[in-house]
Amino acid sequence: MFRKNRHGIQVKSPEQLEKMRAVGLVVGRTLQLLRESVRPGMTPIDLDAIAEKAIREAGAIPSFKGYQGFPATICASVNDEVVHGIPTDAHVLREGDIISIDCGAILDGWHGDSAITIPIGEVAPELTELMRVTEEAMWRGIAALTVGRHLSDIGWEIERYVRSQGRYGIPQEYGGHGIGTEMHMDPWVANHGRPGRGPKFEAGMCLAIEPMVNMGTDRTRVLADDWTVVTMDGKPSAHFEHSVAVTHNGPWVLTSLDGGKERLSGLLTSGVDEDGVKPGDEGIRL
Repeated sequence: MFRKNRHGIQVKSPEQLEKMRAVGLVVGRTLQLLRESVRPGMTPIDLDAIAEKAIREAGAIPSFKGYQGFPATICASVNDEVVHGIPTDAHVLREGDIISIDCGAILDGWHGDSAITIPIGEVAPELTELMRVTEEAMWRGIAALTVGRHLSDIGWEIERYVRSQGRYGIPQEYGGHGIGTEMHMDPWVANHGRPGRGPKFEAGMCLAIEPMVNMGTDRTRVLADDWTVVTMDGKPSAHFEHSVAVTHNGPWVLTSLDGGKERLSGLLTSGVDEDGVKPGDEGIRL
């Protein structure tokens, strides 16, 4: 049974969240492997082969491959490519590049989805800062997934952090989404906006939080392949994503190997809830 609340958002049982954690770990471990494997001289298609092998060996299925005609296991977006880059052997990765890798898998009918941006060797300081700002913005958004807060609080937390760090662009037309028995489900999750709007979070909801931050303009365009999104000004972009469950213990980051404990410990003001369980702990109390 797949329950939906009055807003049409899928709400999972503890048993279903355990299944989502299992597929989340497949995705998280695959991205960790890709981070460890990438080096100058490789191509995105090399990384795609590593990802597909890892996912299938874990007993899962790549969820991107064949999705609306997408031809690969990962999205690989290099430098000014924002999202949805198709892996090919035409782009040899060089020292100083950055690559955003988005990865999804299906296990026992449940989906996991996560993304990281990786530096290729030594990169310019401004690129290191772009990646730091984007990843921290993601964690600020994740920390908003507590029972009783509103959907728009995610985008508000993301945007206000990014704006506090400099003149960056946040693409308005791309954002996160619900996740569960499908990869993309209601609700859509903006990376900008005002707080206190939209449905309130309840335990058992699962969302993919994924800010994209550009070095320059927020304007983008789609290339002739009908997939790859690039910045209009040719400046670099970074992308980070995690699949997250709302629980009474706080956000449970399903695609993070430690459940999000390390990064969330300093962001959640409560520290522990009333039963003494730290946010991100493996136990689920719905």
